[in-house]
Amino acid sequence: MLSACQSREPNAHESNARQPKSNRRLISMLVVGCLGMFGFGFALVPLYDVLCEKLGINGKTASSAKDYQGITIDTQRLVTIEFLAQVQTGMPWEFTPQTKRLEVHPGELVRTSFLAYNRADRTLVGQAIPSVSPGQGAAYFNKTECFCFNQQPLAALARAELPLIFYVDPQLPESIHTLTLNYTLYDITDKQLTSALEQGAAK
Repeated sequence: MLSACQSREPNAHESNARQPKSNRRLISMLVVGCLGMFGFGFALVPLYDVLCEKLGINGKTASSAKDYQGITIDTQRLVTIEFLAQVQTGMPWEFTPQTKRLEVHPGELVRTSFLAYNRADRTLVGQAIPSVSPGQGAAYFNKTECFCFNQQPLAALARAELPLIFYVDPQLPESIHTLTLNYTLYDITDKQLTSALEQGAAK
């Protein structure tokens, strides 16, 4: 006679009954894991943008004005600044730097401008996006005033002088002798119209 405490092997029916529960638990864990990875990846996008801006990664420059206080000008050194401008394909604007090249002392406050002309028969709104190369020099290019901080509406056939005031941080590595500032101008007119319509509908 078998002892009452003796264990017994589960039969096939019991094993099959437990199998769906295990599968559901595994699927739930995989779904949660995938959602967590997606959320983490999504959160990395703004974090990446912030790091690019602060560290100058990929040539990204600061999107807000820098203060110019207590800056010592390095009169023993010159850095060449090159200016480039381009327009989004299909945008009927002319967009050029007033000066294509300047030599500046690190720490020196410099003013220049870009020139814009709207060839269209209607008002368009532009947004300029800057980048600096080489990328490791972007963190040392500081703008105290820039048209790129704001959207630029321009009436049909109108012209505008877009100001830029900047200085190069004296801590710019000695190995960097030239910085190239490039602006790409984008047409955001339709986005502005959509935003205005949405705001009007919300009132």
